[in-house]
Amino acid sequence: MHLNRDAEGGAVLRSRKWVEDGTRLFTAQVAALDEQGMAQPSLLPGWTRKHVVAHVAANAEALGNLVHWAKTGEPTPMYPSREQRDADIEAGAALPASRLVAWLEEAVRELDTAMDGLSGTRWQAEVRTAQGKPVPATAIPWLRAREVWLHTVDLGTGVTFADLPGEFLTELVADVQAQRGLTTVPDGPLPEVAAYLTGRPHSLVNAPDLGPWL
Repeated sequence: MHLNRDAEGGAVLRSRKWVEDGTRLFTAQVAALDEQGMAQPSLLPGWTRKHVVAHVAANAEALGNLVHWAKTGEPTPMYPSREQRDADIEAGAALPASRLVAWLEEAVRELDTAMDGLSGTRWQAEVRTAQGKPVPATAIPWLRAREVWLHTVDLGTGVTFADLPGEFLTELVADVQAQRGLTTVPDGPLPEVAAYLTGRPHSLVNAPDLGPWL
């Protein structure tokens, strides 16, 4: 990662650092798994760990599309369709672990290089998320940071929300609370509140189910 302080604001710099650190942890957890370990169920219902890895690889490519959109002005959606996104994840989950990891590593490198190449003014270009929401390109690193940290937990290799950076969790809670339209959130330890809001297992008592997120 090359941090151009003239081109990127503080929020982008912070998010890109979270992307770097989260990616390092995610790839380390994946690298420790053999073929059998990769085929084991993840913490996401119906998905193996291979599905999670394939999703994270595909997401890097999809966010690379948004960087291209911001850089060129050419509308480039994250995914051609939800059906194609799902099909690509299923295809990736069927790959041997070595090929799946190679795809992940290549996608990670390409996204990092693409973000390095985005100039200062183009970081303000408007793009659209997979849900069709218009956002400035400065949101792209944050979108990626969420993916790598949350799905590291989802691998089910022992990393929990308590292992994630506190500043990241604080921003995550604020982001998800806003997206879910919640005026308040339950009291409790920050990692547990983040787990609850994102629809993951948590220890909060009497908190109503919010359904899945990300």
